[in-house]
Amino acid sequence: MKKLAAAVLVCLGVMACNNGDKKMEDQNAKFDAYKERFIETLWKLNPGWASGVGYHKYDSVLVVPDEASRAAQLEFSKANLDSLKGFDMNGLSDNNKTDYKMIENQLKYTEWGINEEKAYEWNPSSYNVAEGFANMLSNDYDSLDTRLRNFYLRMANVPAYYEAAKKNIRNPTIEHTQLAIDQNVGGTSVFEKDLQDALQKSHLNEKTKGEISARGKEAAAAMTGFADWLKQYKNDNPRSFRLGKELYAKKFDYEIQSGYTAEQVYDKAVQHKNELHEKMYDITKQLWSKYCGNKAMPTDKLVAIKQMIDTLSIKHVQPDSFQAAIEKQLPELVAFIKKKNLIYIDSTKPLVVRKEPAYMAGVAGASINAPGPYDKNGNTYYNVGSLSGWPKEKAESYLREYNHYILQILNIHEAIPGHYTQLVYSNQSPSIIKSILGNNAMIEGWAVYAERMMLENGYGAENGGDQASPEMWLMYYKWNLRSTCNTILDHSVHVNNMSKEDAIKLLVNEAFQQQAEAEGKLKRVSVTQVQLCCYFTGYTEIYEFREELKKKMGDKFNLKNFHEKFLSYGSAPVKYIKELMNKENH
Repeated sequence: MKKLAAAVLVCLGVMACNNGDKKMEDQNAKFDAYKERFIETLWKLNPGWASGVGYHKYDSVLVVPDEASRAAQLEFSKANLDSLKGFDMNGLSDNNKTDYKMIENQLKYTEWGINEEKAYEWNPSSYNVAEGFANMLSNDYDSLDTRLRNFYLRMANVPAYYEAAKKNIRNPTIEHTQLAIDQNVGGTSVFEKDLQDALQKSHLNEKTKGEISARGKEAAAAMTGFADWLKQYKNDNPRSFRLGKELYAKKFDYEIQSGYTAEQVYDKAVQHKNELHEKMYDITKQLWSKYCGNKAMPTDKLVAIKQMIDTLSIKHVQPDSFQAAIEKQLPELVAFIKKKNLIYIDSTKPLVVRKEPAYMAGVAGASINAPGPYDKNGNTYYNVGSLSGWPKEKAESYLREYNHYILQILNIHEAIPGHYTQLVYSNQSPSIIKSILGNNAMIEGWAVYAERMMLENGYGAENGGDQASPEMWLMYYKWNLRSTCNTILDHSVHVNNMSKEDAIKLLVNEAFQQQAEAEGKLKRVSVTQVQLCCYFTGYTEIYEFREELKKKMGDKFNLKNFHEKFLSYGSAPVKYIKELMNKENH
């Protein structure tokens, strides 16, 4: 009887297991079907975003940013948050649990943005059609003639788009108003020059070309008209560009999705800044006699470090060869990675270095435009700011900032194995949610992590050595101070009301940045919020996780495997990737 009872219990246990497995299969199948519906509706509501990730079904549509479109976004968010409640989280796979959390975060972020942040009222620079149209001309996802026909249809709503923008704007900030003027005036070149060039290359008949060209003039006129309207906008009591503590903390949580709070990350950044100063001072003492001979070293640590940095920064490229130097360095980075066996680089994915387009001017000097998950074989563009027309002193200041050493670190960050490499991996992720809802802190954090990882493995060695030179380490620490002080600056300005004077002191005296770079960063922090925290937050979480895993796995830890496994999850928040990898290594 005991044996029979045991057999019955085993049988019941197997049945329960099978039922549990079937329930989990059902939940995941339903959730996968839900994700497909969610994504399709998401793209219908956000055709510009869809085009940006390579989904071109709605290329001909330009959404007018009026009250009706915001109501549609809120309705979509509410409906999908209700839909998510219908799934049992315990019945979802680990990957689907992450997708669930990322979808939920995106929907809540949308609601918060419309109902609480309300940037559509005070940020005129959020209204700019140029980039979407420019991408239609520059990416070869379809024939030029087809792209131009969609371009034509999409242009129909440009005048209404800018009329809606004018109705939305209330009490805008001075800083966002000026940025909107600059970028919209610059963006007219997409319709006045780029479109005309594309029409010349097309096979369309002359009548069609004329119709497209005429509508292009109307679009350019709408952009110019918006800029002129902003110039004349009467605003006696403009809103401060500072977000404030409450909005900042919420935006940090939604956008960064860190395991830490905004305050915790700020405290970590302050501590890290002090640690970097100590390391930089040790290297300065080591290099002093080599570069300064018998000259007395200043007793003030920061002054001594700055003098050594200034000495090394003299070594830089000429203004007219800045882009060429970047192009030359990229193959060298690939060769080093292959030699050290650090991560697989897919050489079939095109990386094109180009002059920064006019509609992007005014925020960053170098950036990456990567194809989305639907356009995996499209070009990745490495945008490089032009120094053409700059005064000699300003160009010299900029080039000292991006000197011989830091230009290499910049290329690691933006291209290989930084953004370009990570985004290629992200597009290969089996979860399209993790690609389209990519977490900025993970993306930027990976690029910052890659800088340190390359030097740890000997990049920047001189005279045939296998260790990065002290000069390269010193400049790396200076560069790492940049991402660290980005966080300090962003939090201090938007939460603690840091003055312009104190911000410049932080960047020039403690982060050792050139005046031109510091002024550019100050402009950036006045027109963005939270984004500057992405670098340090993501880097800190990735580096801490790697070190935890190394300690846990001991001799079994393999750096290449770690990198490829980490990137295989797409651009998910680090805290979720950490959960998934820990579970696999359990």
